Amino acid sequence: MIDRINSQGNIASMLQTLRSHQAQAAGGMMDIADIGSAGSTQKTSFGSSIKSAIDQVNDLQAKSRALSEAYERGDNVPLTDVVLGMQKSSIAFEATLQVRNKVLKAYEDILNMPV
Repeated sequence: MIDRINSQGNIASMLQTLRSHQAQAAGGMMDIADIGSAGSTQKTSFGSSIKSAIDQVNDLQAKSRALSEAYERGDNVPLTDVVLGMQKSSIAFEATLQVRNKVLKAYEDILNMPV
């Protein structure tokens, strides 16, 4: 009934994207750590990775809302499922908020760098 948050897949795809950009910036030279994973690289953009992560948070919030409404209607939904769904959506939202704050902080740091 309750889906698991697939954060490992998103983190792995983000790391893979960063490694491919690093390899392009270095003039095509690959690091030793990248050689083993070079055959399994997928072309995903940073924007699409962020969009999919936000969509997952939105899905968790929608599922949590649906469970809560079903419980309030008196459907046969255990209270533990409702509470766990609410906690999952809350944690996912807080994590997204923290990532946003870190990105904004990095952007401000870059803007304040002397040229």
